[in-house]
Amino acid sequence: MDGMNVSDIIKAALAEDIGHGDVTTGACVDPDAEGTAVVIAKEGFILAGYEVFLEVFLTLDPSVDFSVNRVDGERVKKGEVIMELAGPLATLLTGERVALNLMQRMSGIATLTDKYVRAVSGTNARILDTRKTTPGLRVLEKYAVTVGGGYNHRFGLSDGILIKDNHIAAAGGIAAAVIAAREYTPHTLRIEVECETLDDVKAALGAGVEIIMLDNMDVATMKKAVKLIGDSALVEASGNMTLKHAAEAAKTGVDLISVGALTHSAPAVDISMKIM
Repeated sequence: MDGMNVSDIIKAALAEDIGHGDVTTGACVDPDAEGTAVVIAKEGFILAGYEVFLEVFLTLDPSVDFSVNRVDGERVKKGEVIMELAGPLATLLTGERVALNLMQRMSGIATLTDKYVRAVSGTNARILDTRKTTPGLRVLEKYAVTVGGGYNHRFGLSDGILIKDNHIAAAGGIAAAVIAAREYTPHTLRIEVECETLDDVKAALGAGVEIIMLDNMDVATMKKAVKLIGDSALVEASGNMTLKHAAEAAKTGVDLISVGALTHSAPAVDISMKIM
């Protein structure tokens, strides 16, 4: 994760939540009071974001102390104490919700990613994320995918050329889009083309692209496409990838399976923080 970006995310989240001040804590808690808190898993999940969780409190007050029992990538059981915190009670109370929101979200993504990775085990397919992330939280969400055993697709629009259906329509066809892309970009960027039919696949092969995305194809058509492509390009499957569909797609021989659900539909896990 980009440390500067993460710091900015945390500061923005705290500013959004605290506003002009935590009036409840200010009214009820002695500003000089010290205390401890425990962070407890309310269900089983893959942990992701414990350092982000801690950084929320350290941003508010660097004197906050902590003891960590579980780290990112570990499978946490219901009822386990993930970590303990000690410091000013006002800080612990003010930072609680932002810290939990981020770690619950990240752990949910890691946990769902792990399910997809296990669904395609025994094949050569890799599970990828997409750009369907929460605006402003991409660095955290894509990191969480890697914690769950998945891989990152493009981080942003500048990282690679992915010619999708609308680009094809706007450029006047696959061949025209690829020619334009080669003239515009350096040779170091690979070109990927989204294909919805076998005719599209043939056009992409004719254009000599490095990666071919099979978009929303049924399994039977996907098998034909994989055979047609052979070793000429990497093959990525995408579109409505449920756990079942991903497992079926992996068996066709595709190299990559991109799953938007990893970041746009992962449910947050249940974690609580209790003042002791």
